[in-house]
Amino acid sequence: MDATAFLESVRASNATELDRLGSEKALVAETAARLDADHVLDAAAAAEARAVETLDSWADDEPTDRAAAAFRTAAEREREHYSRIAELGGSAEDPPADALHEHLRGLEGTLPRVAAGLVARPLVASRTLLQVINFFVNEGDTAAAEAFRELRAETDAAAERGATLLVDLEGWDSDSDSDPATAAASEAIGVAYDEYADTLEGMGVDPKPVC
Repeated sequence: MDATAFLESVRASNATELDRLGSEKALVAETAARLDADHVLDAAAAAEARAVETLDSWADDEPTDRAAAAFRTAAEREREHYSRIAELGGSAEDPPADALHEHLRGLEGTLPRVAAGLVARPLVASRTLLQVINFFVNEGDTAAAEAFRELRAETDAAAERGATLLVDLEGWDSDSDSDPATAAASEAIGVAYDEYADTLEGMGVDPKPVC
């Protein structure tokens, strides 16, 4: 299995969860229904800040040089994303970990971290960013919408880079009956979705799409 096939497999296996994470209810969950530009920007900034902390911590204790370098580069990219959101007015000072990042920070081993942190996490983030774009389009803020389109494109590219790294890592066997990388990616997406669903249900909102 090559990188593209792995990425498509993860997307297909978690299509329902990813679709719902990218629904119009995404920002309701992310902002606790405070749907104004300040809270949307702060939520987006918090997501980047959490990713920086997670990736920095992995880079510091990763024994595989190539993976450590990838974690460090990804952290710098997320740090730069935070700066770009800050220029739009977003801010998040040391935000607490959400369920996804609590899960990620508890992972050990190169393969699970790459699959969950460099593939699954960007896939989840891309879905939320889609709704941030839509929010600013609806607000008539074309500059902010374009800025988040760029961030989303870079986030999608990050998932592709993560998949490429994964398939090149020693020890990964996509033909195994029990592929730990696919399991790790799906588990991370599941954790993010469960928090999303629980948050909405706690607000009296059905996380399932209205048909």
